[in-house]
Amino acid sequence: MPDLDDTPFTEQERIFLGELSRSRTRFVLVGLAAAVVQGADTVTQDLDFWFESLDSPAIGAAARAAGGFYSTRTQPPLNRGEGLDRIDIVTHCDGLDEFDAEYANTSPLSVDDFEIRVLDLRRIIASKEAAGRPKDRAVLEQLRAALAAIGSSRAP
Repeated sequence: MPDLDDTPFTEQERIFLGELSRSRTRFVLVGLAAAVVQGADTVTQDLDFWFESLDSPAIGAAARAAGGFYSTRTQPPLNRGEGLDRIDIVTHCDGLDEFDAEYANTSPLSVDDFEIRVLDLRRIIASKEAAGRPKDRAVLEQLRAALAAIGSSRAP
């Protein structure tokens, strides 16, 4: 996956993600934000992150470093603060395997001086199909078109 020169992340989001990366906290960017950074012609208003463990103290430390806070007492867990309001923490992804299996098939995305892991477009499509919500079904055509375009760009 290419470096992301024109990052879609706010300064506070980059601080949060950088702190997580440096602490080696395992997480994956999922959902439409992951599709967008892979070239899907769609938009999203949030950044969905799936963590290996919500109990990791590094999540709260990263949020504090970015001027925010993290609370596991809400469902779903809450990560907020100025510039962090687009971050959503997901605890389950419809149609996907357990975290470890999905993490093994992620791609790295370079942001600033660190990398984050991004769910493969095929798996995003599988999750949207399994969820079956109207908003998920509405983007499937764009996601499949992006997957076809990526596939043809990798062909010899």
